[in-house]
Amino acid sequence: MRKVFPLLGMAILSGCGSGGHHTELDCMERAMYFESNRSSRDGMVAVGSVVMNRVESASYPNSVCGVVAQKNQFAPGIMSTKMDERQLARIKGPAVSVLKGERHPLIGNAKFFHAASYRANYDNMHYVLVTGGNAFYERRKRELVTQPTPPAPIEGITGS
Repeated sequence: MRKVFPLLGMAILSGCGSGGHHTELDCMERAMYFESNRSSRDGMVAVGSVVMNRVESASYPNSVCGVVAQKNQFAPGIMSTKMDERQLARIKGPAVSVLKGERHPLIGNAKFFHAASYRANYDNMHYVLVTGGNAFYERRKRELVTQPTPPAPIEGITGS
């Protein structure tokens, strides 16, 4: 079922949050806050783009809150930990923008990321972007991986 989200003036999927306490905007802000809070706008938009790639995939829940609240996928306590209200003003703009359709132009179909400092030892990780302190990647068959290591970090790609 689709609902109109008055703040954004757009249709969104209903069924967000536990007991309906979170809107899609709340959940997107939470993903950006806990996964890229001290990061750049590019980092926040990239995290939001991953969330939206998952929403659009049949393999994940079909709502932002469903994706963000999915167990063991994002930061522990992401749906219940209190956020610092002073930080929300700088997160709201990128969150609204991603919900309106902005995507990081280098994110492609990536549905995964980890801290840029982490070194994974899997042969199915095709890296597409490092920004905001995170490395973003697609899972591919080993023979289709052409970027097995994170590229150099890049910032300043997304709008303001």
